[in-house]
Amino acid sequence: MTNQELQELITTWFSGPESVHLEFTEEGSQFLNVSINPEYLHELMSRLKENNHTGFDYLFCLTGVDWGKELGVVYHLESTKHRHILVVKVQTSDRENPWFDSVQDIWPTANFHEREAFDLLGIKFKGHPNLKRLFLSEDWEGFPLRKDYEDEVNMVVK
Repeated sequence: MTNQELQELITTWFSGPESVHLEFTEEGSQFLNVSINPEYLHELMSRLKENNHTGFDYLFCLTGVDWGKELGVVYHLESTKHRHILVVKVQTSDRENPWFDSVQDIWPTANFHEREAFDLLGIKFKGHPNLKRLFLSEDWEGFPLRKDYEDEVNMVVK
């Protein structure tokens, strides 16, 4: 399936509500990128895996990102059957309480990746069965991968 065909198929899934806010781009990437409103993330991801034409059976990367004003997650998906790749992006401007739907029920490998994003960026995942810190101690304050994080004790200043 070409990127154009993939884009057209995804667009038909969400042809109704304007609030879905699908945005496609290939600029600066070797893969088709789709950004979606967080409310529709789980629905999109489920369809991408279950649809016979897409068959994205492999989540090979899930990364939490601090874009400055927004926090988000970038998902890299591959279909091992059809040999195509897609990047899905979701973001929120709510830095105090960032929430997205968990996709670990779709791809179990997301379990630890979501815990990492929670631990280091403070991004929470609705429906995650064991959302707790992965690397840092339970009493750690703050989120070290956020751009606004400050740690006076452990900062290295040249």
